[in-house]
Amino acid sequence: MNTLAKIESALPLPVTVDDILAARTRIAGAIVKTPTLISQTLSDMLGCKVYLKFENLQFTAAYKERGALNRLLQLDDASKAKGVIAASAGNHAQGLAYHGKRLGVPVTIVMPTTTPIIKVTQTRSHGATVVQFGEKFDDAYAHARELEAQQGLTFVHPFDEPDIIAGQGTVALEMLEDAPEIDTLVIPIGGGGLFSGMGTAARAMKPDIRLIGVQAELYPSMYGFMKSTDLACDGDTLAEGIAVKQPGSVTRRFVERLADDIVLVNERRLEESLSLLLQIEKTVVEGAGAAGLAALLTHRDQFAGRRVGLVLTGGNIDTRLLANVLLRDLARSGRLARLRIILQDRPGALFNVARIFDQEAVNILELSHQRIFTNLPAKGLSLDVECETRDRDHLQNLLGALRAAGYEVAPIEVA
Repeated sequence: MNTLAKIESALPLPVTVDDILAARTRIAGAIVKTPTLISQTLSDMLGCKVYLKFENLQFTAAYKERGALNRLLQLDDASKAKGVIAASAGNHAQGLAYHGKRLGVPVTIVMPTTTPIIKVTQTRSHGATVVQFGEKFDDAYAHARELEAQQGLTFVHPFDEPDIIAGQGTVALEMLEDAPEIDTLVIPIGGGGLFSGMGTAARAMKPDIRLIGVQAELYPSMYGFMKSTDLACDGDTLAEGIAVKQPGSVTRRFVERLADDIVLVNERRLEESLSLLLQIEKTVVEGAGAAGLAALLTHRDQFAGRRVGLVLTGGNIDTRLLANVLLRDLARSGRLARLRIILQDRPGALFNVARIFDQEAVNILELSHQRIFTNLPAKGLSLDVECETRDRDHLQNLLGALRAAGYEVAPIEVA
């Protein structure tokens, strides 16, 4: 540990449970007290008691408005009149814009150009000025700091400020009051504001509670800091809300002191978790909101027999992206498939194949022939069939029937 790290580790943390309790009083009535409910189905599936905190039911569909409102309410009159600026991939932006409009504070938001259109549209609908700049959060952040200096605005950091951290900590107060039996919290980490606030509140209420952070494998910034390893942070993650390349200088102090561990989850687990929450709980979450469940699916042994609290941090996901995730999940489960079948190019060939699909009670959704761009003989063709089955066993029965009839057939797999 270097000298600076030793000094930081000896300093008291800048947010206490009293700050979080004060934040709760301050924001009361303007924030939804979202429910914390047991998921019996997920509990049975994962071998632990799973409690879900539905922060996707906030007005802006994310927990971020807690910290944003707590910060806005403590601005002086001059700062309120000039306005605030922030850099955000979306949820901090919406929380700040919504409550800024409500309080009469002008809000400017700098967003990466890759931000889902639903987040851009909703932020503008709350009256904020939106500037899109750069592909990553860090690009947008740097540009926002330039505009802050040029226009004399107050910068409101999405995670690395005590007032923001205190506001986010109110999530844990509510969870542990509603479900005091929770012995483990699994908290998504991007910059670390939510973990810092929740961890502070949770440890004050239950000193022996286990605190686990979770990050996307493509953006393991806080994981790398905690494990003293330098890992690449880049890529198109489903969890863009926690795609942060550099952990906060304030929040990393909280994480270092409070976290029992940080785990990583891959993109496939994030997609699976998002789909499960929609199917089982009938609730829509974005990629970051599914990260906690992805951690349980990936590291089952670590949570076996425990009483685990997960935060569904947000529900702002582009509808086209949501549709793609759901369809890919159907394909992986065998309920949706694309098969490539080699045929002879002659009358009746398609009819004979279709008859087998009918016999196996498989619904054909789409057909595509290929005669030209293929290395098959001139009298051959490939037929791609997109079809719908009941499950993977039903699909295997269809493949067996096609092969028994003499057809060369192979599924086109989803990664």
